[in-house]
Amino acid sequence: MHPVHKTYAFILGLAVLFLALLPDALLAAPAKDNYRTYCAQCHGLQGNGRGVNIRDMSVQPRNHTDGAYMSSRSDQDLFTADKKGGLAIDKSVLMPPWGETLSDSEIHNMVRYLRTLCHCQYGKQ
Repeated sequence: MHPVHKTYAFILGLAVLFLALLPDALLAAPAKDNYRTYCAQCHGLQGNGRGVNIRDMSVQPRNHTDGAYMSSRSDQDLFTADKKGGLAIDKSVLMPPWGETLSDSEIHNMVRYLRTLCHCQYGKQ
């Protein structure tokens, strides 16, 4: 293979790798931003359930860094809670539904972000 062709093949390979990784990189920041905008007041900036609103709440917000609890909830449960609110999964009425504010794609990204906070997966701690 001609050296110029090898260079083009190498650059093309890097471009394909970059494009394969790009969606996750682009989605991670908006999910974190959405969490800080819509969730942090109750769940805290670190996701530890210690947001600024907790002193006035009768039910304390979930600690999203609690791997034991979070690994007991499926991604579908987390999606439903974010989209339809806490009552949709028999949790607190204080957890509002975000389905009219966030798209399904943004909510799926939020679920992935929650998994980074707890460092866990459903069924695995």
